[in-house]
Amino acid sequence: MKIQFLGAAHEVTGSATLITVENKKILVDYGMEQGIDIYANGPLPVAPADIDFIFLTHAHIDHSGMIPKLVKNGFSGSIYTTFATEKLCRIMLLDSAHIQEFEAEWRNRKAKRSGDEEYEPVYTRDDVMKMMPLFKPCHYNLDYEICDCISVKFIDAGHLLGSASIELTLTESGEKKTVLFSGDVGNIDRPLIRDPQKPKTADVVVIESTYGDRLHGERPDYISQLTSIIQRTFDRGGNVVIPCFAVGRTQEMLYLIRQIKNDRLIKNHDNFPVWVDSPLAVEATGIYSEDLVEFFDRETLDLLDSGINPIHFPNLNLSITSDDSKFINSDPQPKIILSASGMCEAGRIRHHLKHNLWRRECTVLFVGYQSEGTLGAKLIDGAAEIKLFGETVAVNAEIAQMEGISGHADRDMLLGWLENISPKPQKVYVNHGQDTVCDSFASLVSEKLNIPAEAPYNEAVYDLSTGKLLIEGNRERITKFKPKESRANTVFRRLIDSGKRLLAVIEHNRGGANKDLAKFADQINALCDKWDR
Repeated sequence: MKIQFLGAAHEVTGSATLITVENKKILVDYGMEQGIDIYANGPLPVAPADIDFIFLTHAHIDHSGMIPKLVKNGFSGSIYTTFATEKLCRIMLLDSAHIQEFEAEWRNRKAKRSGDEEYEPVYTRDDVMKMMPLFKPCHYNLDYEICDCISVKFIDAGHLLGSASIELTLTESGEKKTVLFSGDVGNIDRPLIRDPQKPKTADVVVIESTYGDRLHGERPDYISQLTSIIQRTFDRGGNVVIPCFAVGRTQEMLYLIRQIKNDRLIKNHDNFPVWVDSPLAVEATGIYSEDLVEFFDRETLDLLDSGINPIHFPNLNLSITSDDSKFINSDPQPKIILSASGMCEAGRIRHHLKHNLWRRECTVLFVGYQSEGTLGAKLIDGAAEIKLFGETVAVNAEIAQMEGISGHADRDMLLGWLENISPKPQKVYVNHGQDTVCDSFASLVSEKLNIPAEAPYNEAVYDLSTGKLLIEGNRERITKFKPKESRANTVFRRLIDSGKRLLAVIEHNRGGANKDLAKFADQINALCDKWDR
């Protein structure tokens, strides 16, 4: 029995782990890297067609996002996950495929003009649809025998609807090992979903460390925080703009807003409108409304038993078309606008920022983690102005942040999760965290819990029976050797980014009046004629 780490080792994204047992090859997660790449992910050491099974912890793209590529390249085995994760994967991976195809279309128009080779998308929507019949959805806390040498059990990780920690029982040459993958362990006392379920037994544990060096502190009163922000913004006559991740965080915010409306906590602004302006978020909200009762917490189930939809309320508006989106900012009534993306790097949220950031009466409320260098992080750090669609926009609106609403367990929660395992695991591997955090949390596990622990690097291979390192991982940092761009290249990259932004504006105008679209097309063609030398 061997385990090889292919991604999210000394990094936060791109989870992928390969296990070989008897003559079977299995993957736990196969995610897409997002953000800055510190260490190169290990190449898949086997052909996709030779992989027998995939076990998926949850639907987030950094855990599921590259599975359609495996299917495209020949994988035809079974994908085991929970029922809710299967449903969320369909909409999230179709959305990801749409982005891949859109970028490929843009690159290929450029390639035709320059004579370069055609760019192929990472995968397409057809690849996603070919993947969907491979799913084998499972319930929590049931043992599923996959084959003679593999059985699996999913336990609630409390991170996202349907998220799971995966307990694999492996048998080889008469020896049996239980290997537990934490997936992303959730925070406690969050809307809609249950607290993480603590595991009882494991010989070997692979655990995430996203917040392995931090504590969340005392749980804040989400309702009081949100009520105060909405009240003072509406009293000024402004909008509350909430950059929100389409799956998970948007639905949690709707849950809180429903409670605020139900308890009539906002004074003098009865029946205020709330807009969800993200096609992906709208579709995901529909998934949360389906019959997935085994994934909800007790409070949510009580509401459903009383005939109350926990994330729907009067004057909730779902924006689908670009015309819907444009109407939101033409309406003068104070409102709440929830829109993706959560870090303001793309999507319709950028249009809402353009229309609201300069208005002193408005508030931009951040309810999720903002990665360094993103537009969201710049706003939180106090930027006085930003660039949107080539235009300088003054930051006059109030910039607010809800405290304590993280979707990840903190350091002590992770330690408590591990400590519940009895007897103690023989070995703990720490992954899915920032470079130094993986090492520091592994040291903490060894010191506090007296369990041998280490943080492997990508491509490292270990013997699951002995814990012995068989192949050293790749410790060479990509960023350390990245050559500095010349000024000319930097400016050209700005031009490329501007072209991508133009495509986003074009897409945003889909469904507009033919007269306006024709005028827009003439302006673009005139610009191309000027610069097509």
